[in-house]
Amino acid sequence: QVQLVESGGGLVQAGGSLRLSCAASGRTFSSYVMGWFRQAPGKEREFIAAISWSDDNTYYADSVKGRFTISRDNAKNTVYLQMNSLKPEDTAVYYCAATKRIGVVTATSYYDYWGRGTQVTVSS
Repeated sequence: QVQLVESGGGLVQAGGSLRLSCAASGRTFSSYVMGWFRQAPGKEREFIAAISWSDDNTYYADSVKGRFTISRDNAKNTVYLQMNSLKPEDTAVYYCAATKRIGVVTATSYYDYWGRGTQVTVSS
């Protein structure tokens, strides 16, 4: 069992930056693929970014490519999402997710564990 706790959300002006963190419990954090998703009111949860267990491979949605960076620190059992050049359309609840399975990293069904989310609000 893995427990995930997100932090770092808040209110920021357009063009600003935030760094989200996701702290994971468990001794085998390094063996999990980690992902970030977001969900805006009235919309489906969407994939943002993912990182392989070895940190060698990262994946991004086109909407955030070049602005967001995912990284992980296996020694701290933490995955990060650095968000730069934020836009009002980035406003959403951001969720961290984890899985050990092999599959499509962009699919919500691929992930077995989810955090409760952290709110990010970008004002124009």
